[in-house]
Amino acid sequence: MDGGRPERADAARNRRAILAATEKLLATHRPQDISMEQVAAAAGVGKGTVFHRFGNRTGLMYALMVERAQALEEAVTAGPPPLGPGATERDRLLAFLDAIIEVVGRNKSLLAELAYSAAPDPPPEKATARHRDDHPVYRFWHAHISTLIAALRPGADAEMTAHLLLGSLHSEPVLAQLAAEGPARLTAAMRTLVLAVTGVPSENP
Repeated sequence: MDGGRPERADAARNRRAILAATEKLLATHRPQDISMEQVAAAAGVGKGTVFHRFGNRTGLMYALMVERAQALEEAVTAGPPPLGPGATERDRLLAFLDAIIEVVGRNKSLLAELAYSAAPDPPPEKATARHRDDHPVYRFWHAHISTLIAALRPGADAEMTAHLLLGSLHSEPVLAQLAAEGPARLTAAMRTLVLAVTGVPSENP
């Protein structure tokens, strides 16, 4: 939407093509190594179309992450279980972390870059104040995980535990393993960790 007007069909097609091309490039390139020219060529659109729509590379990466995160948020708030309402907190937590790993796996280090580059630059005197939790995507993910952990284990430091779980997905060794082997190993390890932390039985994880 732009100024309340519906997005034109051709503009919507271009946006989807550009974002899909960006995600495909992210499977083999770091975000900082992808140029707008590469994206335009991969999407089959003019370079000017990419710049006009997204402004710069950071704007493009931000749009991709927000679109993927919005789809996940919609699944959490209104979709079917186990991501959506209706499942146990245990199943919702495991399903949500599985879904985050899938998003990160498709986009590799995009999440880590956006945590620091997507928010506006702070004034020099407050330069140390920028954190991952300044990002709206991170805030939603953290809040949802915290809420589920708190329900599963009252009295636990759910906020810090959620930071630790999400922080592991910014780890270079973890991202390298994810890129080399795919999500199965990381998903299994994350499930084991979560079940141990929450004290929930691990039958049929």
